[in-house]
Amino acid sequence: MSERVRRVAALVHREMARLIASELTDPRVALATVTAVKLSRDLRVATVYVRGGESDGGGGVVDALRGADKFLRREMARRLNLRVTPELRFHLDRTPERGARLARLIEDAVG
Repeated sequence: MSERVRRVAALVHREMARLIASELTDPRVALATVTAVKLSRDLRVATVYVRGGESDGGGGVVDALRGADKFLRREMARRLNLRVTPELRFHLDRTPERGARLARLIEDAVG
């Protein structure tokens, strides 16, 4: 990954976190956290990984963000000085669950 892609991903990550925290009123995103942003090499697609709203498995927060996609993209275009505002794709970050499962498997195998 190039340095430019990393810098723009960090910029999108920071701005996306701000927008979700301050601009969205949907209660499903009240506790949402942006955990990572991965950009395509041409900077046209941003895959945004989020956590929050775990009571429903996290699907509600992703659905809410997908519903606010146009608003979020428009606000990012207005706030960031990018030639092309990336298309936003939201996914639930399941890394903690995978880590806990792997730890349990290792513990069962060892113990």
